[in-house]
Amino acid sequence: MKERICQQQERKTVMMGCWMLNESVSVVLALSWLGVNLYLFIDTFRWYGEEESFFYTRVILGSTLAWARASAVCLNFNCMLILLPISRNLISFIRGASICCRGPWRRHLDKNLKFHKLVAYGIAINATIHIAAHLCNLERYHLSQSAEADGLLAALSKLGNTPNESYINPIRTSHTNTTTELLSTIAGITGLLISLALILIMTSSTEFIRQISYELFWYTHHMFIIFFISLSIHGAGRIVRGQTPESLLLHNVTFCRDHYAEWQAAAQCPVPQFSGKEPSAWKWVAGPVVLYACERVIRFWRFQQEVVITKVVSHPSGVLELHMKKRNFKMAPGQYVLLQCPSISSLEWHPFTLTSAPQEDFFSVHIRTAGDWTRALRKAFEAEGQAIKEPRSLPRLAVDGPFGAALTDVFHYPVSVCIAAGIGVTPFAALLKSIWYKSCESQTQLNLSKADWWRGERKNTDYWRRYFLVETKKNPLVYFYWICREPSAFEWFADLLLSLETRMSEQGKTHLLSYHIFLTSWDENQAIHIALHWDENTDVITGLKQKTFYGRPNWNNEFRQIAYNHPSSSIGVFCCGPKALSKTLQRMCRVYSSADPRGVHFYYNKESF
Repeated sequence: MKERICQQQERKTVMMGCWMLNESVSVVLALSWLGVNLYLFIDTFRWYGEEESFFYTRVILGSTLAWARASAVCLNFNCMLILLPISRNLISFIRGASICCRGPWRRHLDKNLKFHKLVAYGIAINATIHIAAHLCNLERYHLSQSAEADGLLAALSKLGNTPNESYINPIRTSHTNTTTELLSTIAGITGLLISLALILIMTSSTEFIRQISYELFWYTHHMFIIFFISLSIHGAGRIVRGQTPESLLLHNVTFCRDHYAEWQAAAQCPVPQFSGKEPSAWKWVAGPVVLYACERVIRFWRFQQEVVITKVVSHPSGVLELHMKKRNFKMAPGQYVLLQCPSISSLEWHPFTLTSAPQEDFFSVHIRTAGDWTRALRKAFEAEGQAIKEPRSLPRLAVDGPFGAALTDVFHYPVSVCIAAGIGVTPFAALLKSIWYKSCESQTQLNLSKADWWRGERKNTDYWRRYFLVETKKNPLVYFYWICREPSAFEWFADLLLSLETRMSEQGKTHLLSYHIFLTSWDENQAIHIALHWDENTDVITGLKQKTFYGRPNWNNEFRQIAYNHPSSSIGVFCCGPKALSKTLQRMCRVYSSADPRGVHFYYNKESF
C-alpha cells in the first residue's frame, strides 16, 4: 500500500515537473503580471493612505480614497496591456524577427488571446473596485454636508463658500441630488460610458454568445473606441482633490487640523487650498492606442489591395473553397488571414486558416457554413464546383494578413503530432501540401547533387555525405490524426491525402507521414455499405491505403507508442478541435513527457484566433 502511494506521489511530481516545463514561460508571465498589479495597488494604496496633501481628503472619505485611487492605477496599467495581445502584426513581427522566440518558446506567443482575457479580467475586477469605492466616496461627500456633520468634517465641507477659497467637497449642499450632480460632471458621464462599454464587451465575449452570434461579439467589441476615449478624459473633471504644494508650505496640517476654527484669523493657519490631480490615464494608454491605430492603418491599406478570386468550389459537406491571388502575398504553412466581404458587412473581418501551400501560385481557404456571415458568403458566391470564368461578377473580398499561428512551428520539431477534429483539419491542409512540395524539392536537389557528384566533384566526400544527410532530414516526421463524425466530411480532404500518399510512396518517403483517420458516427446503411464493399487494399470511405478507424482514438496507447518510438526527442503536439479534446491532449503531454531532460518531451500547441 505504501509503495502504491509513493508511486502515485512520484507520478504526480513528474507530471507537475512536465507541466512546469511546458508552461513555465506562461506561468512566469502570469505571475509577473499579477505581481505588478499587486505592487501598483499596494504602493498606491499606501501613498494615498499616508500622503500629507490628502490628509483632509481622508478626513471626509476615509480609506475608500485609497481604494479608489489604487484600483484606478491598476486599471490604467491593464488598459495599457489589453491592446497588445491583439496586435496581430506585432505578434507576427516578434514571431519572425526575435532571436529569443525560437523553438518551444515561440508557442507561447500563440497564447496571446488567453493573456488578453486575463488582462480583461483584471480590468473588470479593478473597475468594480473603483466604481464601488467612488459610490462610497460620493455618499460620504453628501453626508459631510448634512446637519449631523460637525468639527473638522463640517469645516472642510464649507470651504469654497466664500471668495478666494477652493473647495474640497464637490457636493455643495445637503439637498443636492448626488446622481444628478454626478451625471453633470465629466467624470460621471465618462464613468457611465466606460462602465456600459465594459459590461457590453465582457458579456458579449462569453463563449455562449460567440457561438450564437459572432456578429454581436464583433460589433460590441468595437465599443472599445468609446471605452478608451472616455478613459482618456475621465480624470479631467478632477473631482477628488488634495491640498496644493503651495498651501502645504503655509498651512501645517499637523498643527492646523486641531485649530480649524481659527483658519480664517490665525496667520499660522491660513485657509488650505485644494486642487485636483492632472489626469494620467491617457499617458498609460497613448502608446498602445497609437500602435493599434497603426494596425488598423495597415489593415485599411491591405483592404485597398486587389484580390482576384480564381476558383470557387462548393462542397456537399457545407464547405466553401475559395482560391485567390493577391500581389506580393507571401505565406507559411499554418498561417491564417482575415476576410471581409463589403457586400455583406463593411466592418466584419473573420479569421480563416490558409489551406494552400507556399509553393502554389494561389492561396486558398475552406469555409464551413456555421453562422450568419458564412451563410451569406456562401449564398453570395453560389458556387457549384466550377472554375470561375468571370471573376468580376463575384462579390469583392478583402484580405488582411497572413498572420502567424501555432502550426507554423511544426518544422521546428523533429517529430510532430497533428490532431484535427472535423473542419479543424483546415490548418493541416497547408502543412501536408507543404510536406508534399518539400519532398519533391528535396528529391530534385538530391538528384542534382548526385549528378554533380558523379560528374567528378567527389573530392570532399565528407561534405557531400553531410549534405545528403541534411537534405534527407529537412522534413519533420509527422503523425496526423483526423477525427470526423460524418463520412461526407472526408470528401474534400481525401484527395489531398491520396495524392500525398501516392507521391511519398513513389519516392520511398512514406515514413515521413503516419496518418490515422477516425470516424465516430455512422448509421446502419453506411455500415452495410462498408461491409459489402470491403477492400483489402483501399479504404471504402476515403480510397486511401490507410484504413479508417471506427470510434475514437485511445490516446494513452497512441502517446505511449510515439514516446517509445522517439525516446529522446522534442515532440510538438498541435491540435485544432474542441475544448474537451484539447484538455485530454494537454494531459497526455504531461503524462508521457519524461522528467529526465534527456528524455522525450511533448510540447502542446493549440490553434486559436
